[in-house]
Amino acid sequence: MNKLDVSAVSGTQSVDRALALLQAVGHGGAQGMSLSDLIAKSGLGKPTVRRLMLALIRGGLVEQDSATRLYLLGEESYVLGTLATPRHGLLEIAADAVVRLAKASGDTAFVNMRRGSTAVCLHREEGAFPIRTHALETGAQHPLGIGAGSLAMLSALPDADIEMLLTDNADRLAADYPTYDAALLRSDVAATRARGFALNPGRIVAGSWGVGVALRRPDGSVAGALSIAAIDSRMQPPRDAEMAALLTREAREIELRLARRMPLAALQE
Repeated sequence: MNKLDVSAVSGTQSVDRALALLQAVGHGGAQGMSLSDLIAKSGLGKPTVRRLMLALIRGGLVEQDSATRLYLLGEESYVLGTLATPRHGLLEIAADAVVRLAKASGDTAFVNMRRGSTAVCLHREEGAFPIRTHALETGAQHPLGIGAGSLAMLSALPDADIEMLLTDNADRLAADYPTYDAALLRSDVAATRARGFALNPGRIVAGSWGVGVALRRPDGSVAGALSIAAIDSRMQPPRDAEMAALLTREAREIELRLARRMPLAALQE
């Protein structure tokens, strides 16, 4: 189990710890998180976790089920998420595109979003082809660069940002993805930029290949990515490029929708 990053400078430590706990509750989803789980994930003492969780409950960001005593996201978290939808509601905008991609390809389609130094799978849609891959599940997170959609996002960033992210993710890559390192990811970025789309040749799950393209906001920042995964025999040239073309067409439409939503988000800021 990975520890949450709860290190902070003096004066902001409690805030950073509370936010880390809030994120942990969010990752628990509808199942909720127990106090013992939060203690284990944070590495904090029981009194500290209790105190911070009470503060989050008072703010409406977290609530505790009276029967199970599990912690779940509260009403205020829902309100804040709703307010953020015009700028960050990528799944709402991209859901129909993912369905079309799965239907057109017959394979599994995904929409991913960037979350700091990681990529989060927002949704997967199964195609009709009977042999499916299970390299990426909804809610899964990978360091940027791991997987086709994640690599597409990394490759769309400025070089200086890429170097910073490679440094930030170095420990996790070494611990959880030993076949990856900074040199390999730099090579993958160069290949992605030259090819015009990202390709994962079965590095995470043997036999599961994927292609991906990035999604950008009107200001050029990376919002997320679309990707398609299939068994290796269905992602060989020229089909990989054909799937990338499908992804690119849907990506451009999503980016137009994002552009139409951005003025609304600006008014609400």
